[in-house]
Amino acid sequence: MMNKLYIGNLSPAVTADDLRQLFGDRKLPLAGQVLLKSGYAFVDYPDQNWAIRAIETLSGKVELHGKIMEVDYSVSKKLRSRKIQIRNIPPHLQWEVLDGLLAQYGTVENVEQVNTDTETAVVNVTYATREEAKTAIEKLSGHQFENYSFKISYIPDEEFVGAIIGKEGLTIKNITKQTQSRVDIHRKENSGAAEKPVTIHATPEGTSEACRMILEIMQKEADETKLLNISSHSLLACRISAEKSTDNMETSGAEEIPLKILAHNGLVGRLIGKEGRNLKKIEHETGTKITISSLQDLSIYNPERTITVKGTVEACANAEIEIMKKLREAFENDMLAVNQQANLIPGLNLSALGIFSTGLSVLPPPAGPRGAPPAPPYHPFATHSGYFSSLYPPHQFGPFPHHHSYPEQEIVNLFIPTQAVGAIIGKKGAHIKQLARFAGASIKIAPAEGPDVSERMVIITGPPEAQFKAQGRIFGKLKEENFFNPKEEVKLEAHIRVPSSTAGRVIGKGGKTVNELQNLTSAEVIVPRDQTPDENEEVIVRIIGHFFASQTAQRKIREIVQQVKQQEQKYPQGVASQRSK
Repeated sequence: MMNKLYIGNLSPAVTADDLRQLFGDRKLPLAGQVLLKSGYAFVDYPDQNWAIRAIETLSGKVELHGKIMEVDYSVSKKLRSRKIQIRNIPPHLQWEVLDGLLAQYGTVENVEQVNTDTETAVVNVTYATREEAKTAIEKLSGHQFENYSFKISYIPDEEFVGAIIGKEGLTIKNITKQTQSRVDIHRKENSGAAEKPVTIHATPEGTSEACRMILEIMQKEADETKLLNISSHSLLACRISAEKSTDNMETSGAEEIPLKILAHNGLVGRLIGKEGRNLKKIEHETGTKITISSLQDLSIYNPERTITVKGTVEACANAEIEIMKKLREAFENDMLAVNQQANLIPGLNLSALGIFSTGLSVLPPPAGPRGAPPAPPYHPFATHSGYFSSLYPPHQFGPFPHHHSYPEQEIVNLFIPTQAVGAIIGKKGAHIKQLARFAGASIKIAPAEGPDVSERMVIITGPPEAQFKAQGRIFGKLKEENFFNPKEEVKLEAHIRVPSSTAGRVIGKGGKTVNELQNLTSAEVIVPRDQTPDENEEVIVRIIGHFFASQTAQRKIREIVQQVKQQEQKYPQGVASQRSK
């Protein structure tokens, strides 16, 4: 969920590119566009930890075009409510002491420690009233404790979420009853974010009806407050979040409510259609305006594209139905492809691998508050293993039966860009060690063959599932670190060794088998005919393609090799006589 930051005290000469470069130089990558106004700007962070890091790194410390910039959460005066964030708390401060300090200024309803990578502690505090929160900010801002000075900000409250829940939960109960749905409110995840998601589990009709009802509730709330910016997260289950407008300027109510649907990047192309025909048709039939976020907005935190629908509540609800039809159609086609993939890659449990179809890997969950077990932040894809398993329940996949006929250990040489070696190894080898543990494989980087080589070889040793996991994470890492263009699919070359006696079977009569293999997998498969076998009487098969294509080709080739071995064991004399002919 997005954390909107306000950047103030900017020189009129500052450009959006200046801000992007400044944030990038300080390793504070932005999640989306920079909204630049005269003298101030807004940026978004999907993770509160990054938002805190940006505030702590930049606010009052960085000069841009002759002016010291200010960075804080974007919460307008009208929206400053009961929630505040206190940063730069001494790590050794007893929580009883902090609780006593906070209680001096009013009734504290809740205190949450924010999990950050800073040396000092950060907490989000909710007071009983706005007046108490205001007093706490006035009294505690700059409060000195030993050599630490407290830093305090307002953070967005959740009044619109409260409208969906209703008094004693009556509103949400009414929604679930009428739509035959289950509605989960995620109030605690990513505390302080401007958005709070609501996940709806229902039939397609029930999901759309629940979305419509919530849109109507939000419209009513907007009419009363004249301030609204609603977002809806929706795939097969409709995920909805309400986001109050958080500009640091006075704003007036908008007549139309924008609806935002988050769809995995793997589905969006089919929603758009050739030359945008599908979207244009939906716009024409529903009377809405639909835009889709740029590929540049994709990141390791967010593998989704934002589909923004503008129009009346009725128009947006109708557009949501049509958009969901297209997404479901794409989903069903992908589901069919995955089932076929399962048959081609025996022994692999896709729902346990942690690989995104886009090549983005799931990050391990951060550590929780002191004394508490790790708790991953709410995110439609970060809580599951990947694209398919995040959209569809894991039981639909199930563990595939393991075929013990496959060799226990396999060796694959994967070639990556030379400049990507550092990213794969990580600081002091941390990433490659973590990757090896995750995959259950041995992973080594071979020495460079010369000073100007464009590729380096990664040697991966392990059973089929370990190969799948290790290679998948490497493909994902290259995408995450932008070693490939956002519009470009990650394609790598892999080498596997097969007995020279089976090379002919891989090629097939007149190249028939290798051609069928290439058509089946979409990978380029090359078996050089003039190779000299190595000391183990093996030759190299080259496989070039994107992740799933490469994996499917590797498994099919291993399958051919295994079949030949079984035949040799069953009919040793027959096979030998066939070879001699």
